[in-house]
Amino acid sequence: MSTVLTTAAALPVHDGRWDGPGPWWPIFPFLWLLVIVGVIVALRFTGMRRWRRLHAADGIRAGEARLAERFAAGEIDEQEYEARRAVLRRGQPT
Repeated sequence: MSTVLTTAAALPVHDGRWDGPGPWWPIFPFLWLLVIVGVIVALRFTGMRRWRRLHAADGIRAGEARLAERFAAGEIDEQEYEARRAVLRRGQPT
């Protein structure tokens, strides 16, 4: 029982006055804002890069399909078909 009283007596007495969070408090909301903006920017740029790559591949596939249609219809010969297909595939994203 005496240890409890000694421990309680050793605690600092709170006088009920609070001076506020201090002048440094805007730092943490600002840091959180930077983190959130950084995540949004990173996701946007990686998403845009992926979107461009996918749509570029769609364009190449559409071009090859149209080229195959022209070859099947007899509008172009095999040599021209192979040459144009090679040009289309040269621009294909990796």
